[in-house]
Amino acid sequence: MDEAERIERRISLHDMRVFMSVLQAGSMGQAAKRLATSQPAISRSIAQLEGALGVRLLDRSSQGIEPTAYGRALVKRGLVVFDELAQAVKDINFLSDPTLGELRIAAPIAVAGGFVSSIIDRLARRYPRLAFQVLATDTATAYRALVERSVDIVVAHVIEPIAKEDMNAEVLLHDPHVVVAGVQSPWIRRRRISLVDLVNQPWALPAPDAPYGSVVSEAFRAHGLDVPRTVVTSTLPVRSALVSTGRYLTMVPRVVLQFSTKDQMFKGLPIALPTTPRPLAIVTLKNRALTPTAELFTEYARNVAKPLARE
Repeated sequence: MDEAERIERRISLHDMRVFMSVLQAGSMGQAAKRLATSQPAISRSIAQLEGALGVRLLDRSSQGIEPTAYGRALVKRGLVVFDELAQAVKDINFLSDPTLGELRIAAPIAVAGGFVSSIIDRLARRYPRLAFQVLATDTATAYRALVERSVDIVVAHVIEPIAKEDMNAEVLLHDPHVVVAGVQSPWIRRRRISLVDLVNQPWALPAPDAPYGSVVSEAFRAHGLDVPRTVVTSTLPVRSALVSTGRYLTMVPRVVLQFSTKDQMFKGLPIALPTTPRPLAIVTLKNRALTPTAELFTEYARNVAKPLARE
């Protein structure tokens, strides 16, 4: 019997779940409450794991419990084990009833509010029993959620090449930025306009060190301009509210305008920003099989993106 087979016979999923619950709770007492069991039972499961592996998994101190290097390695792989089991259950449920499934999506706010919501609406009309969880956030948080397996896919603009070797990106289209103004802005009525005409106007822009901020900076530099003085630096919802007053300008990915809502009070200006197109992609983990619901979402995303890519 080799070592892997020996450990396999001595490690139970229950003990692994207990170990991960202890780390999440920060103490064995709190883990016992969460799992509705006794603290001695928790201690016994941890001792069995440590005995099977022959290493100490936890360090105990007055501040609580922390994983050792061995414990961190085990919890990293343990997350994968339980995630794959959860994915298997989803696959089985989908096979038994293709109209039933769940998908967890993370996306930047600029993508979640329009593009992702449109795809979900189309799917929900066809498959009303599907369920979706959407984490609308910043790009870095979306990627982190994917690595931690708290979401199934990420839909995002790939501003910089993905450095992580454990991720795949399927490009749906190349999406440029556009300059937008409120519908009451006098700039909306101008047919011929250039970026230099707007440098002294009030701007609301993303933070320069944020992914979208780097695209904005590049757009101004390509026109031989410095980034203008920014009155407000914030996220898209705040900038959209300010631009809607008619006093401010901003830049957004074109997909924001292509999936505008009825109450959206801004429009794009006829200014070409040729350096700004970035891939809009579905990002997944390598070696992690997509659930049927994720594959269905991807298929619909491709169909929605096709006409946009031709514009």
